[in-house]
Amino acid sequence: MKKRSNGYPTVNGTRVKKEHGQNFLRDERVLHEITQAVELKDKNVLEIGCGDGALTRAVLTYPINRLVVYEIDPEWAAYVQKTVVDDRLTIKQENFLDADLVSGLPENKWTVTANLPYHVTFPILRRFVNISDKLEEGVIMVQEEVAQRIVATSGRSYGYVSLYFQYFFDWKLLSKISPAAFFPSPKVYSRLLHFVPRKDRPNIVNEEAFWVFVKAAFSQPRRMLKNCLASFHYDLSKIDPEILALRAQQIDPEKLLDLWVKLQ
Repeated sequence: MKKRSNGYPTVNGTRVKKEHGQNFLRDERVLHEITQAVELKDKNVLEIGCGDGALTRAVLTYPINRLVVYEIDPEWAAYVQKTVVDDRLTIKQENFLDADLVSGLPENKWTVTANLPYHVTFPILRRFVNISDKLEEGVIMVQEEVAQRIVATSGRSYGYVSLYFQYFFDWKLLSKISPAAFFPSPKVYSRLLHFVPRKDRPNIVNEEAFWVFVKAAFSQPRRMLKNCLASFHYDLSKIDPEILALRAQQIDPEKLLDLWVKLQ
């Protein structure tokens, strides 16, 4: 079951590829938590990276409408296609980051269940942002450190990542997952995250420029806000000096949005 060929671990004779961030989930309790964290009955389900199909099989035990899986690795796509026979399953052997999701996900609403490749977590989440109107809810596996950055509202983990993804989604921390739950075992702990697209997003004037402003504000976390923004040609005279003397990590999202409005 778990051999080594040319220094690489294999499962059922197929090489597990480090370059694709392949760490296959093995803990049945974690698989159960993922499938229980979202409503699957009569849902269209999206999975990114099936690996050897552990989560794919778990999802298919529920009365879903259909399951679409994006798998970049042709060997594992072929393996799951051969070993998981179910009319509700569609495997797309392509990179989710490059895929045409308009034609690939034609139905209106999708539920995400995914053990994300950790080296491309943020690019995948940005794609979720782009299709947030198609998403109903989801549960994903990410690195523990990344999960804490996403949900943070203050402190060292709080920053651009927190603000950006919290603007588009509501997040909930689920279980912390040991490296022993995977094969091969990663070197870090992981975390399950539940998310739902926000329906109450505040309107942001000149939104693209706002996110540039947020990046600038958090560019040097230990420096005062006025120093972080000094080279960006904002009219800081419009801002209370006491606010400018704070670090960005000391300013909550609502206040940062208020500052942006004053700079317009």
